[in-house]
Amino acid sequence: MVEVLFKVKFIRNNPKLYLRSFALIFWKSAQFWLVTLIVFATVVLMAAVYLDWLNLSFRISGLYFTHWLSLVGTLFILIYTPIYYILRRLYPIQGKKLLAIHVFGNLFAFLLVSIHFAGQVGRPVQFFPEGRTGIALYIITLTTVVAGILHRFGLLSIGKFQFPKRTRFVHVALSLSFYIVVVVHILHNIGYL
Repeated sequence: MVEVLFKVKFIRNNPKLYLRSFALIFWKSAQFWLVTLIVFATVVLMAAVYLDWLNLSFRISGLYFTHWLSLVGTLFILIYTPIYYILRRLYPIQGKKLLAIHVFGNLFAFLLVSIHFAGQVGRPVQFFPEGRTGIALYIITLTTVVAGILHRFGLLSIGKFQFPKRTRFVHVALSLSFYIVVVVHILHNIGYL
């Protein structure tokens, strides 16, 4: 307790350190609220597509628009995730910028994939997609996003009990599962499985 009071007093007596710590707390909370806004927008857009309030079932070059959205989102996740892992180790000083791109880029990609998923699930029963690889893929993606948010903002930290290593393990394991299921999903949908 005395240590904590000393740290708070030390930070308040150092104006530069105090402003820097305040800016860090504000930035982290600003990021949290922006993430919350993106998640809310994802839910609203999914509902709009599912209920046919937003009709995105038109074709561009032989594929439905929602398929293109899903392709863009999936390609971003597939390409940027290993690049993030490598760049984070090569340039540790740029870690915050890389993490921001990772968080917001993957959330936007998740938004695009969610629109596609809502469009597929919202189809009439007679036109429902065969196979269940898409549902498995979306569950893995959703769980990866939730684990990433919990890990990034430390939402599972309760007092002195913190679980960041466990959420990181789940996040990384699900990311690897994502790669496997994406390959199976693509092969199944083009007719090879």
